[in-house]
Amino acid sequence: MHYIRSLRPWMIVLALSLIYLSAIFLSNEADPKVFVTLGECFSRCDGQDGKDCEEDTEGYDGQFAYYIARNPADSPDCLDAPAYRAQRILLPALGWLLSFGQKTLIPWIFVAVNLSALVVGTALLEDLLTAERVSRWYALSYGLFAGVFMAVRLSTTEALAVGLVIAAIWFGQKDRLWQSALLLALAGLAKETTGFFAAGYLLYFALHRRWRDAVRLGIVAGLPFVIWQIVLVVWLGESGIGSGGAKATAFEIIPFAGVLKIATEGSLAAFLLLGVLLVIPAAVLPSMWALWRTIRDLRQHKTELYTCLLLANAAIMPFVPFSTYREFLGLLRFIPGLVLMVALYSAHFRYRRPLLYSTLWIVLILFVISG
Repeated sequence: MHYIRSLRPWMIVLALSLIYLSAIFLSNEADPKVFVTLGECFSRCDGQDGKDCEEDTEGYDGQFAYYIARNPADSPDCLDAPAYRAQRILLPALGWLLSFGQKTLIPWIFVAVNLSALVVGTALLEDLLTAERVSRWYALSYGLFAGVFMAVRLSTTEALAVGLVIAAIWFGQKDRLWQSALLLALAGLAKETTGFFAAGYLLYFALHRRWRDAVRLGIVAGLPFVIWQIVLVVWLGESGIGSGGAKATAFEIIPFAGVLKIATEGSLAAFLLLGVLLVIPAAVLPSMWALWRTIRDLRQHKTELYTCLLLANAAIMPFVPFSTYREFLGLLRFIPGLVLMVALYSAHFRYRRPLLYSTLWIVLILFVISG
């Protein structure tokens, strides 16, 4: 009984991750490259942009971090959108630095870094939730969310990026704002979409006329990202800011047009299966609820930090590209910030029903069954 009482959400996340990763590893001839999902189309490193790849030769996004870590200088020829991929430099930089030139170590380093970030992020989220006097077990809504759980298996950047964001919020809640800003800077170099959290902080500081804090955050968190974008322009001829890699479409102007295009540019059957059963309950409805609640809060002068952070992460959702909505795993990788903030916001304001509903995101862990 003592052992059961001492059980923590982060332990569950760690145990399930290790079981899943071990199963993937052993079922693929104990080849660690399974964790970086190399595709024949890009492994030739011949400047392929991905638009003409044959079916089942594309691999997945983790391979691009691997190519950068393996040989940074020559990696652009291995990337579908070099500047876009290279802007997420933190994970491949860690892979390059910690592998000491041994490329066989890179997949293991990616797994170790992402798994550590996921587990530590879940543990810190537990602390944030208990500070709001709600059960720490709601941290599983994030820790077992497929968008970050699968990032560990696929060597994409979400687990590291959002883990750094959670650490930034944790330090910020303890008034350690320099550390918080630095962690947000690192998160921005891991994945650019974490910039929505920096935007939420800036909104919060502005509403409270904390101009010194706003300037500090802008410089510490924003300047490294800007400098790296300039480096990309000099190195690759363009910045990395955009809507995605191969076959990506532009951000939408009409709200949620990306969802509707699943039917208009795909098929009604695809819309009913992907849109109605998966995309709408997993992303559209939560973001609409978040926009309604946070805008109402601001109109009532409830300018809490979690209100601003949730608003910043929900405000982008109506304009997410069709290419993101049509690939469900890509969408799940886009919304960990929304998942995180729905949990924290609901805990802070004691919205028990939304907090309970947030656990439904855990169901998407079944997505890992597909490998």
